Amino acid sequence: MGREKITVIGAGNVGGTTAQRLVESGRYDVVLLDIVEGVPQGKALDLMQAGVLVGSGGHIVGTTEYKATAGSALVVITSGVPRKPGMSREQLLEINAKIVRDVVTQVAANSPDAIILVVTNPLDVMAYIAYKVSKFPRERVVGMAGVLDSARFRAFIAAELKVLVENVQAMVLGGHGDSMVPLIRYTTVAGKPLNECLPKDRIDALVKRTQDGGAEIVTLLKTGSAYYAPSASIVEMVDAIMLDSKKILPCAALCKGEYGVDGLFVGVPVKLGRRGVEEIVKLSLTAYEQAALAQSAAGVKELCALVDRYL
Repeated sequence: MGREKITVIGAGNVGGTTAQRLVESGRYDVVLLDIVEGVPQGKALDLMQAGVLVGSGGHIVGTTEYKATAGSALVVITSGVPRKPGMSREQLLEINAKIVRDVVTQVAANSPDAIILVVTNPLDVMAYIAYKVSKFPRERVVGMAGVLDSARFRAFIAAELKVLVENVQAMVLGGHGDSMVPLIRYTTVAGKPLNECLPKDRIDALVKRTQDGGAEIVTLLKTGSAYYAPSASIVEMVDAIMLDSKKILPCAALCKGEYGVDGLFVGVPVKLGRRGVEEIVKLSLTAYEQAALAQSAAGVKELCALVDRYL
């Protein structure tokens, strides 16, 4: 059996870097699609030539035509307008809602059995749009946010404690960005609870830096947003799904009563496998954590009500 097809929609920094990581793994045939003629073709040609040097057997095609994506096993949606300095996630809403709606309409028509992995911000709402427009079962629509937030949190903890990042385990729930809910009780350093390793004020500072992680990079870059860590986070999820690894990762999934959330995409621990979202893993939360998650979900609900008019 040949390699399965993964389509990446949006050939900007996140999409281009994701395509690079996927094709260089040698595990997939990759289609990179963008509406800007020449950009996906040019990046695909560059990556094909790089493959000679990095020894990957992956195949890549750049295109502006959705028919080239037909029969994809998984579609990553990165297309949309990136957040600019001073811009709130909410300001992104209207523009990106329409883009994602139109993209998903084409994806569902060309790859009716695909799993959709949404990356476009505001993430939780865009996943909701993808679910509504595609009419796919909830197992086959998932959003990437928690993997990135957890990676940022782990990186900051490891730097603070001067330990190998592999020793740090973290779980982040809720919305992406300001309303994320880090579960400090489930965050450990070589098995030791974080609150036994650091005082509360340092933990709070690291949480705040994680919440502002994307904005900090936007401010530094001035003309763009993060893409190395986001693309690595996407590939972590793609591999978990395509390799059927049953890895538990924090992802934006459609909750139907889990964690007291109904009908919304919020970040929860998810078991990922070849069917997509195979299980929402239930963790016991304190009253404080549950309230923070409810508040995060309320923010998502508010935005979903605004985008219903575009669907």
